[in-house]
Amino acid sequence: MTGSSFTRRGFLGLTSAAAVGVGLSACTGGGASTSGGATAAASNNLRLFTYEADETIGLLKAQVKKFDEQNGTTTTVDSLPGSGAAVYPDKLRTELLGGKGPDVWRIWGGQIGAPFAKAKQSLDLAPYYSKFGWDSKINTAAISGMTFDGVKAGVPFVSLGIGAWYNKSLLAKAGVSGPPTTYAELEAMNDKLVAVGVTPCGLGGKYGWDIMRLFEYLLEHTAGPELHDKLLTGGESWDRPEVVEAFALFKKWQDKKWLPEGALGLDPADIEPAYVQGKTAYTITGPWTEAAAILSAKKNPAGFGNFELPTDQSPARHSGFVEGYMINAKTGNADKAAALIDFIVQPATQKAMQVSASTVKGAEPDPKALPLSAEWSQKYGSNPFYTIQDQAFPKKQADQYFSVQSDLLQGSVTPEAAAKKMQEIVSAWAKG
Repeated sequence: MTGSSFTRRGFLGLTSAAAVGVGLSACTGGGASTSGGATAAASNNLRLFTYEADETIGLLKAQVKKFDEQNGTTTTVDSLPGSGAAVYPDKLRTELLGGKGPDVWRIWGGQIGAPFAKAKQSLDLAPYYSKFGWDSKINTAAISGMTFDGVKAGVPFVSLGIGAWYNKSLLAKAGVSGPPTTYAELEAMNDKLVAVGVTPCGLGGKYGWDIMRLFEYLLEHTAGPELHDKLLTGGESWDRPEVVEAFALFKKWQDKKWLPEGALGLDPADIEPAYVQGKTAYTITGPWTEAAAILSAKKNPAGFGNFELPTDQSPARHSGFVEGYMINAKTGNADKAAALIDFIVQPATQKAMQVSASTVKGAEPDPKALPLSAEWSQKYGSNPFYTIQDQAFPKKQADQYFSVQSDLLQGSVTPEAAAKKMQEIVSAWAKG
């Protein structure tokens, strides 16, 4: 997937980003940095830190075990799924500052991955790009999403777009013959669904990032591509009619019951797959949902579909992001860590992990195994992205942004006040 606005976050095709969390293992590999900040001694022990979901962690561990068997290494895989970017980066940062960081870690691009590169906690991988030929094997647009101030700090292995994934039978129940092609048609579809007792859009407000996907789409609709991009960088003021309109629509979705009751308190892990269970008509998510929600529930993909949310704007865009792996700058096992990453980004490994939107050439989704993911890639994969908003902002500003969303939906601030508050948040960051 490529696009003119494609610069950020990515996601493993199978991962349910909000799976039930598991405890962080205290185990560290022999290549982890020491508390004094010195480079650790070399060993055959590696530690990989990730946020792979419980449903798919076994696929990753199986491939890592295969790598270990071939290379005489012992790699500990620790996963902290459940909260997305709300918790994981802070856990990782705490480990690194405490001298117990992993040798390799998975991370989003954009303003979530950037601090690790700027703090020089992640290794400059340029020599390994040359050694393993990653520039010629991996989507170049995705590589740019893991490059910070000219430093290739990460190796992207997935690039994804966010769209609507829906239950065909529930749309049919509401008398909807097919996906909407305009925003007005989307609202009309929502009303028809509510009229037959079906909750339209399954999103959860816990952690902030899931329900954010709706607001960023509404902002793309009201502001358009050029203004939306400038808003994300502080190039234009958020205190403007287009933003107020987007916030007003956001509140409208809740008030008209187009979102689940009590959406703000819902965990994405519970509500996102509800469209597969027949409890909601659709959700706003990425291709990983096919394996994590549809196939894991042993459902036939033919009963579901996906579509790009209509913005009424040109060019048509959707939210997008990249994601990859970084290496600890203090590891004593840099060569082995790089070899592990190279193993992971081999087409055969990507296919074994069933990654549905791999950046790796030769690892495109198999229409037979993942028909919906392949369909999404074919229909919308060449469309441009707008930067997913929890990657456009540093974590501090993203958290403040989530608070604004919450306050608005709870009715404690007006759309006008929300727009003014967002301008304060973005302005303080942009000036800083």
